[in-house]
Amino acid sequence: MKIIDIKKSLSSANKYIYLDRNDYLREKTSNPLRLKQVIADAEFLLKTTIEDSDKYFLYGTVGNLYRICEEPQKALNYLKFCLCLALEQGSITRETVTLIRLGEALKYDEKHDKALELFEKSFKNCKDNMLDTYLDFALQHKGKCLMEMGRLDEAEIDFIKALKLRQFKGDITLIDSTENALELVKRLKKNTRIF
Repeated sequence: MKIIDIKKSLSSANKYIYLDRNDYLREKTSNPLRLKQVIADAEFLLKTTIEDSDKYFLYGTVGNLYRICEEPQKALNYLKFCLCLALEQGSITRETVTLIRLGEALKYDEKHDKALELFEKSFKNCKDNMLDTYLDFALQHKGKCLMEMGRLDEAEIDFIKALKLRQFKGDITLIDSTENALELVKRLKKNTRIF
């Protein structure tokens, strides 16, 4: 087993990951066994002698997959270690990405206030360090957290900002994701006005 094998397995496992329209567009899996196999392979590889540069990727991958498999505590353990690696390496990019991933795991663990803090920190990292590549992700994930917290107006503002950035990028998948989030927040706002 090598890192390239994990990347191939991860690529094929992505077809089993979807956004649940009935649960605030949270990532879920239609094939948890497939994702658990990728996790097991990555954990095995982590126990062997691997390059330090691959550890960040593997810890992040395992953390994300545990979150998607709805095991946020395991996700948090891996992602906290991933954040330590990013900080040791002095990589603001990796730190920012990991803050978003950690925020998502916290959100899945129903710790929305802590998650929101990490999304705001990732957003600040992007602004302070001109990490435009991840600015839309910070806004999107912050917006989804706000939406789950019932702060719908704030969520909508973040989604609109994320959409503009994603339209500039021209990535159709990302644009669709944000448009779906905007559609959901508008539907939730309409439903709350009825009551």
